[in-house]
Amino acid sequence: MDTHLLRTFAAVARLGSFSAAAAELGYTQAAVSQQIAALESDLKAALLNRRPVTPTEAGARLLEHVAAILLRLDAARADVARMTSAPSASLTVGLTPLAGGSPAVALALAALRRQMPRAEVSVRVGGRGDVATGVARGEFDIGLIDGLTAPGDSLPVLVSEHASGVAQAEVLVVLPAGHPLARRAGVHLADLVDARWIEAADVAPPLSDVRRVAGLDGFRAAFRYDGTDTLSLIRLAATGQGLTLLPGTALPAAMGFSAVPLTAPRVLHRVELVHGTLAADSPAAALADLLSPRG
Repeated sequence: MDTHLLRTFAAVARLGSFSAAAAELGYTQAAVSQQIAALESDLKAALLNRRPVTPTEAGARLLEHVAAILLRLDAARADVARMTSAPSASLTVGLTPLAGGSPAVALALAALRRQMPRAEVSVRVGGRGDVATGVARGEFDIGLIDGLTAPGDSLPVLVSEHASGVAQAEVLVVLPAGHPLARRAGVHLADLVDARWIEAADVAPPLSDVRRVAGLDGFRAAFRYDGTDTLSLIRLAATGQGLTLLPGTALPAAMGFSAVPLTAPRVLHRVELVHGTLAADSPAAALADLLSPRG
């Protein structure tokens, strides 16, 4: 399959329009139609319904593969570029909100500033998928992501980049001060399967991860928060909009809420460093070294 055809197909499916895809890609609408026809001919399957423009069953299945294929091609291109270009004096770090709040990350960035005072450092906050794919595509020199794991386990692989643990913290259930569970010494996740939850996938662990670690269905969203501010999420939980899971390191000393340790299953909040090939003597390599666990 021609990757140019796959990119065109992905654009048409995402935009729901041949003309919009043509404008985005810089082609004529006729050229886009020809490319889709060529891909359908190659696969001997109709991939798009025309009115409205939506993926067929076969097209939806192809889309599941296309994103990963195109990402790996972008990652390969970025990795080769990093190997063949001169080390840069600048550093772009992508991180998730909770990774950015880890004391280990803050200390490493401060140490890097002392070690390389002339380095130009910029930090961009995003969701886990955005940071991981940004590293793969070379948009970030280095990334820091977070999530739930069993003790000693790594985070589920988002992209095939180098990954290593940076920090771990206890997981707590954040709830209103007057909640019936507020005075508990600990709580089992299975007891909260039918509770009201906040889906805040760019800040707290996504509810799909909560279901994964619990090994149970349920944990449905009663409230959705699409921001990246941790304090706003805590306020929502404190006012009864739903429960959320956060590491103890992310919680302020007092803000009108309760936080009860999650005692079963035994899981931790883990922060991981992700990166591609790092040029020696670059700020990215220096930061990776500062974040590496010391024996």
